[in-house]
Amino acid sequence: MLTSLHIEGNSLLHRLPVRAKLVALLVLSIGLFLSSSLALQTIAFIIAAGLYLSVGLSPKDAIKRVGFVFLTIFFLAAVNLFYLSFAEVATLTLRLMALVLFAAAVTATTTISAFMDEVTILLTPLERLGLVRAADVSLALGLVLRFVPDIFARYEAIREAHRARGLPVRPLTIIGPLIILTLKDADTIAAAIDARGFRRQ
Repeated sequence: MLTSLHIEGNSLLHRLPVRAKLVALLVLSIGLFLSSSLALQTIAFIIAAGLYLSVGLSPKDAIKRVGFVFLTIFFLAAVNLFYLSFAEVATLTLRLMALVLFAAAVTATTTISAFMDEVTILLTPLERLGLVRAADVSLALGLVLRFVPDIFARYEAIREAHRARGLPVRPLTIIGPLIILTLKDADTIAAAIDARGFRRQ
């Protein structure tokens, strides 16, 4: 079972059906992007943070999972301060952080297998219309959820290897080996998928 992001537990989100969580995430995303209310974005952020912290993660792991995304959001906020008012930037920042936290909470309380099954069911009507292949889309989403943490872990391993050898740690010297190792893993995974017949030809 693919469960690298999943956290075992019995929180409210753990008990909710996968479909309810995905629909809630969709509705929340649409609602927050349609609203420009700073008060509403603040409330959504507080609720999302509360849900995220209730799934059973330690504070260190909780920050680690969303830290990189938050840094990106803060960078965008700093850039936007040159063009927008502080209230507008605060609204945008809180909106993105709330959605990241809620999505992270959904991911932590849903196994990838359950997520893939639900996405396949939801996309079946589109498959009947000939627009998508539901199983392929769900497999692609599942692989992204499963292996993004592995890519970050591999980045950390390469960085530590550079430090151990006394080499300067620079993004440009790490990206190359990271891409090569990731592509090798992708070939192996693709071969395994074809061998098991997960993907239709």
